[in-house]
Amino acid sequence: MVRIRLKRFGTKKRPFYRIVVQDIRKPRDGATLEEIGIYHPIEVEDKQIAFNEERARYWLSVGAQPSETVHKLFNKKGVTLDRKGQAQ
Repeated sequence: MVRIRLKRFGTKKRPFYRIVVQDIRKPRDGATLEEIGIYHPIEVEDKQIAFNEERARYWLSVGAQPSETVHKLFNKKGVTLDRKGQAQ
């Protein structure tokens, strides 16, 4: 199964994340299928989240499930999902 989740970068107390598509059996910082965006929680509000919405919708349409955190980030940016996690 494929999941859209965060991959951690940055230093101690200065996190920086990439939004990635990854097999659920791989470790958090392991090999990815595709990197579709970034999440920088320390940055100002309007620069925190940036991702390729077209690729995110594609991966959701072929069955990738977003993690809980990524689901919240998608909702903040307006990528709506139905109850099964499918893009609308």
